[in-house]
Amino acid sequence: MNVPLLDLHQQMDGLRDEVMAAVAQVIDSTQYILGPEVTRLEEAVAEYCGVGHAVGVSSGTDALLVSLMALGVGPGDLVLTTPYSFFATMGSIVRVGALPVFADIQPDTMNIDPERMAEALAQDRKSGGRIKAIIPVHLFGQCADMQRIQALAAKYGVPIIEDAAQAIGADCPFGSDGQTTWQRAGAMGMAGCFSFFPSKNLGGIGDGGMVTTPDREFAERLRVFRNHGAKPKYYHSYIGGNFRLDPMQACVLRIKLRHLDAWHQARRNNAAVYRRLFSEAGLAGTSVTLPVAVHGDINGSETRNYHIYNQFVIRVTRRDALRQYLADNGVGCEVYYPLCLHQQECLQGYGDYGRQRYPEAERAASESLALPIYPELTGAQLEYVVTTIAGFFRR
Repeated sequence: MNVPLLDLHQQMDGLRDEVMAAVAQVIDSTQYILGPEVTRLEEAVAEYCGVGHAVGVSSGTDALLVSLMALGVGPGDLVLTTPYSFFATMGSIVRVGALPVFADIQPDTMNIDPERMAEALAQDRKSGGRIKAIIPVHLFGQCADMQRIQALAAKYGVPIIEDAAQAIGADCPFGSDGQTTWQRAGAMGMAGCFSFFPSKNLGGIGDGGMVTTPDREFAERLRVFRNHGAKPKYYHSYIGGNFRLDPMQACVLRIKLRHLDAWHQARRNNAAVYRRLFSEAGLAGTSVTLPVAVHGDINGSETRNYHIYNQFVIRVTRRDALRQYLADNGVGCEVYYPLCLHQQECLQGYGDYGRQRYPEAERAASESLALPIYPELTGAQLEYVVTTIAGFFRR
């Protein structure tokens, strides 16, 4: 049996006629830069995320970049973030001339640890207060501990840019003493940054991204910066970039957005099947550490996207050998991420990053392995994945 890590053919087969008609309509309109399709998607995403404004951009990477630019982060500034994420989280910081400050991750969620963040912010305050933004990452489709992160941001007066590239639709609980309210990824900071890369839960037919914000003035700054810093046309108060979302991507994404919550539910259902199968195989908690859905047991979570499983990431000590075994037996898998950000070669000329150590992040980089979790997986495919993993450990 062959079980790919991701198969978009089945999803597109069900939407093909509607997508082709929408794309043809964009082509016939000859409105190929921004325009009404982008505006309609912006309005739909803002409503879906429960936030006032959304600004379509060219990629998730550019969403981070334009947010930093619009906040005025630049040379001499620092940005606090996680060492365990996709490169764009850090690359965008360095591209505006700032430098990253890392805080280690929590071992269960692999999201940034608020306790380590508090230490970094306190140390920064003592040394002059150069941290100008915080970028928590909602890794693999589960929100970071935003209640504690928001409190830290308020205490130190530092804006939050949510890297929600993997988490559109994910909900985060707030409150105590049984009084729980929920906020959605992208609605918990000054900016929420999304990617519409084709492999995401909401993926386009190419690159695309979005920035959400509750602040009208900041949204307008984002629109100026995404269009070369020009307002009005040919008059440039800022040096921006060409960060515009393509209307052809927008029309496809608006079609897919209507199905997104059903796809989230299907991924959660697949995760539940995995948990049962790994338990029945005697692997859960022994040979295999399963992903922890920390918000899944909170009152009311059954009606919430407490985890959207952009990835289903297990942890194993013999990760590389298992990865090869799965590939040899027709099971797609991937390592997210094999090298932490502070260890990347391109950062070594900027300071002492090569001597820094973040043990939880480094451990995750050596143990994590993503398994297929997309909505269209069959029960037989899920069973084959677990049976194959069991075969590896019984050799």
